[in-house]
Amino acid sequence: MANTRSIAEVIRAHETSGRYFMVDGIKTFALSLGRGEPVLCMHGVPASSFVYRKVLKSLAKKGYKGVSIDLPGFGLSDRPDDFDYSFSGFADFIFKAATTLKLKKFHLVVHDIGGPIGFAMAARHRSKILSLTILNTWIDVVNFRKPTVMKPFEKRVLGEAELKLMNHLTWPVMFKNMGVLKSGLIPSEEVNAYVDLLKRKDEGKAFLKVMRNYDHSIAFRDLCYHAVQNTPYPVQAIWGGKDPGLPLETFGKEVKEIAGLQEIHSLPARHFLQEEAWLSIADLIVEQAKSIHLQKLKKEV
Repeated sequence: MANTRSIAEVIRAHETSGRYFMVDGIKTFALSLGRGEPVLCMHGVPASSFVYRKVLKSLAKKGYKGVSIDLPGFGLSDRPDDFDYSFSGFADFIFKAATTLKLKKFHLVVHDIGGPIGFAMAARHRSKILSLTILNTWIDVVNFRKPTVMKPFEKRVLGEAELKLMNHLTWPVMFKNMGVLKSGLIPSEEVNAYVDLLKRKDEGKAFLKVMRNYDHSIAFRDLCYHAVQNTPYPVQAIWGGKDPGLPLETFGKEVKEIAGLQEIHSLPARHFLQEEAWLSIADLIVEQAKSIHLQKLKKEV
């Protein structure tokens, strides 16, 4: 596909679609589209709210308000040296951000590290969650081990070297092998926008802090489980069924068993399923949201 825009133009268009706001002194960016019941979408690594741009547009067309907040250290948000770059710290931050945006109650969508972060936030604030949609992630944090492609970032020196090698030439190869089935359908400037948004301002130093600060404690796992078990809100899982890093057969099955789900919606996509299956994702989110209203109507009758 021929380039029609520069990477800078892609990022500028993304930026103008959202807004900046302050959370605990941190300049934070949120992509926000549409009106209606809010759907808060949590991104993972090495990504930002940019990964949800198509999903949010689809949700807006369906009468919902799609919101995705760049975590500190990612995308267009600030990257303070003294921020708590732990999953628990991110969970507290995202709830404060949602409160600042006046999202009183919201449908929650989680992906990648946004899974454990979102689980922790949902477990601490269950009354705020209308529904939970789980995309390729993990929940048994105690036994989780990073996919091979992400392990180098755990190590000092090696991680810095690996990050430096992630550029406009190498990232598209990784994006194709791990992220999507048909990368040719996505403009190259959009693919490489991931790199520029990851390394913006700090060359990715915050990303490395996150990769070296995963919580593997039993207490945090119990918190994650509390987000999906005996919940006052419905839970569903949607999986990129061809994900080589977090395969359906392992991590999807894990989520299904722990959450007690009857099924997992498997889509023909890899890890960044938002890039290829955004219409199906939006449809399933809305379908679950509408089921809540139907249940309420039945109770009223």
